[in-house]
Amino acid sequence: MPYVITEPCIDVKDASCVDVCPVDCIHTTDDAPQYYIDPDQCIDCAACELACPVSAIAHDASLEGDMRHYIQINANFYRS
Repeated sequence: MPYVITEPCIDVKDASCVDVCPVDCIHTTDDAPQYYIDPDQCIDCAACELACPVSAIAHDASLEGDMRHYIQINANFYRS
């Protein structure tokens, strides 16, 4: 998964990232606390990272420590 949405998105859910995604791989539900990036559809273009007003999106390789668990959180959203 190239890009991951992390903690700063929780309870913010600004849709700026959704609007710029060229492959429509960012989704949420009304009950979900944040947006999620589909690891099977993301094309690693970085458009969402640049558009995020709360800096919640990062490349998976750049995540460190306890932020790395968001890789699995994003993936799990699409596997449930």
